[in-house]
This record gives sequence, structure tokens and C-alpha cells, in this order.
Amino acid sequence: MLLAIDTSTSWISLALFDGTMVQYETTWQSQHHHTVELTPAIDLLFARTGCHPADLTGVGVAIGPGSFTSLRIGVAAAKGFAFALNIPVVGVPSLDVLAAAQPLDDKPLIAVLQAGRTRLAYATYYVENGMWQSHEEPGVITPKDLVKTITEPTLICGELSEDARTIIARRWKNAMITSPARCLRRASFLAEIAWERLEAGQLDDPATLEPIYLSTTNNPIPS
Repeated sequence: MLLAIDTSTSWISLALFDGTMVQYETTWQSQHHHTVELTPAIDLLFARTGCHPADLTGVGVAIGPGSFTSLRIGVAAAKGFAFALNIPVVGVPSLDVLAAAQPLDDKPLIAVLQAGRTRLAYATYYVENGMWQSHEEPGVITPKDLVKTITEPTLICGELSEDARTIIARRWKNAMITSPARCLRRASFLAEIAWERLEAGQLDDPATLEPIYLSTTNNPIPS
């Protein structure tokens, strides 16, 4: 049984996955109360499923990019389970979780999430070997500069404010924003990715696992 934890931004998501079925999933927007909301939510997960911490065989955690404080809370919780139960932990980039939820397409995909100060963390994905894959490091960009990079029909998914949606939608011929439901980060997709990596032996060292933090230096703004 694998517990998936995503606290990358104001949105928090948890899932419990047994390799065949998603036994439980919950996603909600926290008003910056991650510290007081996460542990009770995990306790509720166990209570509603009848599962116990001792039943866990692994934990998957979203490692960012995202909010500095939010990420550390989720990663710390995942490390706590790994050390206390002596189980493996798998860190998954948060943008990979968003991309995994999108139907495969021959068009490129840009996954985004809030990076603060109206900026977006983003990465571009292409379908390879039957899955969305990115070969670039994530960057930070404003919605206006993101629009400048879109020169061909491109799918956009992820956390977009109303203003950001309006700006990006102006390039409607090329920028194809996915539905709000597909823009939500869901821990069930995190759990599937983490389970596959767990099965493949692609584990992280809980002692050294750290979140991905970005700054404006990660921002290749076009001229």
C-alpha cells in the first residue's frame, strides 16, 4: 500500500494506492494551514479506509517546484513515514503529476503551477514511449512571457488564475487551456507514478531528499 502526499502549493492532495485500485483520494485548497491540516487529513484517510500506517509499503511525495513552506511540510511528512516505518520513499516532480493526468496528444504540453507574485513554474512535455516526458528543467515565468513562447498549437494545464487564463487565452489559436478539472493536481496520479518507480527500484534516500525550489534565475524569458 502506497501513501501519496502532495503539498506543493495551496492545493493539498492525498491518495492511498494498492497497485490496482485507488483506495482513497482527497484534494482541497488550504488557506495556508498546511501544518495543522495535513496530519488530521492523513489520520482521516486511515480511518476511512481501515488501513494502518504499518500496512504501508512505500510513500510517494510531490517535490515541487512550488511554495517553499508548503513543499517542506509534505516532504517532511513523507520522510517521517519512511524513517518511522522503514519503507521506501519516491519523490516525484509536481509538474509531472499534472502532465500525467492529461490525455496523450501529438501537440506539446505546458504544465504550470503557481510560483508566487503572479509568476508560474512551468515545464514543456512531449509524448514519448506512450507517456508525457520533459527533457528540460522547470522554469519560472509570467503569463505574459509564457504567451510569447507559444508559437504552435500547445496544450496548457495547471494552476491558472482568472487573470492568467485571460492573458493566455488571447493567443487562442495556439494556446489550448485544458478544462479546470484536468488542471487540478491529484494525488492518485502521483501515486501511480510513485508506484511504478517503486516497482522499478527507482527510490530516493529519505535522508537527502529535498524539494525543488526555483528562482527567477530559472527563467529563460524570450526577447
